[in-house]
Amino acid sequence: MLVNDLKSRIRKSGPLPFSDFIETCLYDHQKGFFTKKGRAGRRGDFLTSPEVGPLFGHLIANWLDDLWTKIDKPKNFQVIEVGAGCGTLARAILDCKPKCLEHGNYVMVERSEELRKAQPISEKLFSTIDVPDAPIVGAVIANELLDNLPFDLLEADGDCWKEVCVGLMDDQLVEILTTEREPPVEVSPLKGARIPIQTQANNWINGVIEKISSGSLLLIDYGSSTQEMSQRNQESWLRTFKKHNRGTSPLEDVGNQDITVEVAIDQLPEGAVISTQKQFLENQGINHLVDEGRKIWKESSSVGDLRAVKARSRIVEAEALLDPKGLGGFFVFEWRISSS
Repeated sequence: MLVNDLKSRIRKSGPLPFSDFIETCLYDHQKGFFTKKGRAGRRGDFLTSPEVGPLFGHLIANWLDDLWTKIDKPKNFQVIEVGAGCGTLARAILDCKPKCLEHGNYVMVERSEELRKAQPISEKLFSTIDVPDAPIVGAVIANELLDNLPFDLLEADGDCWKEVCVGLMDDQLVEILTTEREPPVEVSPLKGARIPIQTQANNWINGVIEKISSGSLLLIDYGSSTQEMSQRNQESWLRTFKKHNRGTSPLEDVGNQDITVEVAIDQLPEGAVISTQKQFLENQGINHLVDEGRKIWKESSSVGDLRAVKARSRIVEAEALLDPKGLGGFFVFEWRISSS
């Protein structure tokens, strides 16, 4: 069991930083949550925008073609999707036949071997475990990736911030306050307050930006500020999921549940254009597609053919994707990189 492996490490080397604990829980090469069975989808553990239906992929395809045009339509255009899972978004995008991929290619980056086995592969669609090396001309995209990157935890004692690690007490995993540590942004150390430290997310973004010679990095996720999270209970921004339900404490059911955190926007690299998913999708023409769907449904609902069913589905999908209290309230971050 993974919990026994963690206990052995702690006995040997002492308490683990929270980021090391999460890395093991989610990505251990044999027993991690995503390594074994964790996945998005209606039959999985949580639902993301690509699983709502193909409309999301259609709109991302529109954005990709727009980006391709802005950078002078290069023939070596690449789309690199990180955290691609079983390829749901990739399928939807390629079904739209975007012009940017007439001579380009699409790369699905996924750490989980099990998920890579389920991905579609073709002459334009490739699968790999790591982001390709530079120079990248095109787009690197990721939907709900940052919230699954390992992070550390700090707790305030009224005077300073101290790191929360995972240790052992009576052979049970417990949280232990260790050494003093300064957060990357200024936050008042009110006694009992907790915050995530998302160094890995920051470093990952910077590393990808360095690989892009011309194009954009597009990330979609839920988030808030470090200060805002310090004023809330930890359970509201550090959550676990299993089979579409909230899970237990991160220290329980180790390796069998997703561990996710709100993205601390103020801890990310500067320079991103930020919008909500609702704003972003509206800019990509979702309202036009919905109006078109309503027209088709009105004309063909009595027949009930496949075209009418797809049109009706488009309307329902849009409602979920644009909901400001749900997926529509997610943040969209775009870092734009110019060859000049």
